[in-house]
Amino acid sequence: MGLIDGTHISVLPPRDGYKDFVNRKGWPSYVLQGVVDNKGCFWNISCKMPGSAHDATVLRQSELFQKAHLLPKGVKNFEGEEVRLLVVGDPAYPLLDWLIKGYTNSPNLTPEQESFNVYLSSLRVGVEMAFGKLKSRWRVLLKRSDFHFSFAPTMIATCCALHNLWQICEKQKDAISTNWLEEFSQSSEIFHQPIHPVNVSTSNSGTNAREVLTKYLASQFPLRQVHLH
Repeated sequence: MGLIDGTHISVLPPRDGYKDFVNRKGWPSYVLQGVVDNKGCFWNISCKMPGSAHDATVLRQSELFQKAHLLPKGVKNFEGEEVRLLVVGDPAYPLLDWLIKGYTNSPNLTPEQESFNVYLSSLRVGVEMAFGKLKSRWRVLLKRSDFHFSFAPTMIATCCALHNLWQICEKQKDAISTNWLEEFSQSSEIFHQPIHPVNVSTSNSGTNAREVLTKYLASQFPLRQVHLH
């Protein structure tokens, strides 16, 4: 159904509440939570939480979470087991009936569980690429803007909407500039993205869905391992 992740956008924070905006890497930001489809377009965003907020907190404060009961409830059958449509997230998110993530890294993971993590990680590259294109196209997101912090969420949401329009243009050969991608890469070396700890919250239906998909992938596709560099 979609891929979810968060990224930090640098802002000029207010004097009152400055510490709330400072993220785990030590620079002030807003957290942009985005959900993208298979075309790299954002179909849901939230940008109202300051940089100190954990990804799981950003999720719970978002409209996506509060209205999750309205998400499509279509199901797919995997060898006799039904699994609903899911949003795919990283380990910082909770395991819910509509949001799936990989297993917590552990020496006790089975080969099937490790392989599931690798496949899921490969899938999540889609949202990371979307954030990369977003910031490359709208380079106001690559550096700290000096306008009032309260305007930043509107600016960020506008960039996401324009990104979606550009995705359509890209299919018509209006591709993204490699120079823009290089500028994004250089900016990433300055504004390092925070890494949040693993969230251990789970739901029974989420756990069951993950087990079904783990068994299905193991029976239908080659087992894959994490390659350590």
